[in-house]
Amino acid sequence: MISTISNMSKFVFFGGKGGVGKTTVSSAFAVRSADAGLRTLIVSTDPAHSTADVFDQPFGNEPRAVDGYDDLWALEIDPEAELHEHMMEVKRAMDDQVSTTIVNELNRHVEMAHQTPGAHEAALFDRIIEVMRGADGFDRIVFDTSPTGSTLRLLSLPEHLEGWIERLEEKRAKSLKLFEYSSLGADRKDAKRRTREDPIINRLRERKEQFEFAADVLRNQAAFFLVMNPDSLSIEETRRAIGTLKNHDLSVDGLVINRVSPDPDEADRGAGGAFLREKHATEHDRIETIHREFDEPVIGVIQTRTSEITGDALREILAELTIDVTSLA
Repeated sequence: MISTISNMSKFVFFGGKGGVGKTTVSSAFAVRSADAGLRTLIVSTDPAHSTADVFDQPFGNEPRAVDGYDDLWALEIDPEAELHEHMMEVKRAMDDQVSTTIVNELNRHVEMAHQTPGAHEAALFDRIIEVMRGADGFDRIVFDTSPTGSTLRLLSLPEHLEGWIERLEEKRAKSLKLFEYSSLGADRKDAKRRTREDPIINRLRERKEQFEFAADVLRNQAAFFLVMNPDSLSIEETRRAIGTLKNHDLSVDGLVINRVSPDPDEADRGAGGAFLREKHATEHDRIETIHREFDEPVIGVIQTRTSEITGDALREILAELTIDVTSLA
């Protein structure tokens, strides 16, 4: 079965539990897109820098051409660096708005907040949005990651932020009005200006707009594929991921079953042959289960390899990955 990608799907996400082979599959898909003449950027958020291993060259926080491929660039986002930059940005914004007497206390609270669950996802999400906003130079951007549950919850923030911002505006306006009334001369003029151009409210509105942009892109210009292995844990993780995406009005366009054992040699009657036949039979049953129980199409069944998939070996994977990218030309 050939799966086609909508010509609205400029952004393509590959997700799945750790270790299933997302980097291999997303890199192979990026190569196919580039081979089709699409200016393609592959973006990885893997702190282990697996994309660099696949293409055997280093990448950084800005797009770099992939050696040996036309129309292919890669970018690796460092989650720790993004979290640090996110924290420093918040600190800089707060430093501009509060008195020096409480800066240190606020900075301490900011640092504590960035150690909480979800902080990495929030920082990464900001960088992903930045990449999507700067995507004009590319026909397709492939993300070697899928939004996690905590990241996807950010998409529901705009509707909550609207009411929150409105209430904050009311309270902020009242406090600024009192400040204006209590000011004299030049101070009153400054108070009026601060009332008109409140940076705190403006910052919240900017954040709300960021999330609205991301929600629109993910729902109208993105495709999602999940990579899985033929084992029970991977199957259940994929089932949960599909449910999470559906809860946020996002659908999965296809499934890739990776690391499938090769056909056994029936002539091998030793222990190794017996093990492989049993493993192959178990995986075959699970693949049938996937076809039977999942509505999403299986667009690739990729055999396991005895060595790491790098360089030209990616083109071997392409033969087992039935995604048609030519409709986006």
